[in-house]
Amino acid sequence: MGLNKSEVIKLFKYVVKRVFLAIITIFLICFITFFTMNAVPGGPFNSEKAKSEAVMQVLNERYGLDQPVPVQFVNYMKNIFHGDFGVSLTTGRDISDTIRTRFAVSAKLGGMAVIVALIFGIVLGATAALNRNKWPDRVIIFFVTLFTAMPSFVAASFLLMIFCIQLAIVPVWSIEDPSYVLPVIALSLSPMAHITRLTKTSMLDALGQDYIRTAKAKGVSMVKVIFVHALRNAMIPVITYVGPLIAAILTGSLVVENIFTIGGLGSQFVESITKRDYTMIMGVTIFLAVIMVTMNLLSDIVYKLVDPRIKLD
Repeated sequence: MGLNKSEVIKLFKYVVKRVFLAIITIFLICFITFFTMNAVPGGPFNSEKAKSEAVMQVLNERYGLDQPVPVQFVNYMKNIFHGDFGVSLTTGRDISDTIRTRFAVSAKLGGMAVIVALIFGIVLGATAALNRNKWPDRVIIFFVTLFTAMPSFVAASFLLMIFCIQLAIVPVWSIEDPSYVLPVIALSLSPMAHITRLTKTSMLDALGQDYIRTAKAKGVSMVKVIFVHALRNAMIPVITYVGPLIAAILTGSLVVENIFTIGGLGSQFVESITKRDYTMIMGVTIFLAVIMVTMNLLSDIVYKLVDPRIKLD
């Protein structure tokens, strides 16, 4: 079903409003992050090897850290509006280039995890719904509950210890020969469990609708009833979850990347926090915040396009 002119106008107004709110949200994230990290004792130039006061003064003046924090924030935001994320305070590398390079690794890892979670989640959810209260349903729900309660970093540590160290079946991550198998599994288990629950619930609801009973009464084959009618309508909640899922995996893979020593954006973020690299922390935070609000906005828009009955207020 297409959108009429009034619905298109409403959708446009909704998108404009959400973009405006997204800008405010990102600004607040910048504000909170900037002042919080500057409130913590220490600095990016503090290390085990003490530097003289003269050297510290030169470094602080070079990067503007000798100015009051509010002035630093205003100057930083001015640079951001001009598309300048600055350079790393610890390595001197351009932050935009670093984010672009590191995010390519994280995006590949996250993309594979999303695909795995969707495929297995939909298949297992549909299987559980079609075998309600039978042994396949009970087995699937048992593992779904287990994976839901297991954080990704716990799953990552378990997989690394068993399959890399004890059994030596899967090689440890290396730049020359990267193995995405275990990191993808660790990242996909929890969202796969959530998708399985969503699919099962939606599938059961769809199978109980009048149009399904009508299709069966008309002699439509069960295969067509399940895949053309029931499963298609059961996918609407899953589609709306894909946007937040992509954002959550891309922004929440930092611990998993650190465990497997993957050189992605997540491990870069952890490293920048450890070294108090202010500009890198801000750059990565803003980048991840933009991904989060963008994917949530796209998810709402797709939801409206898939199901025009949804009202966007």
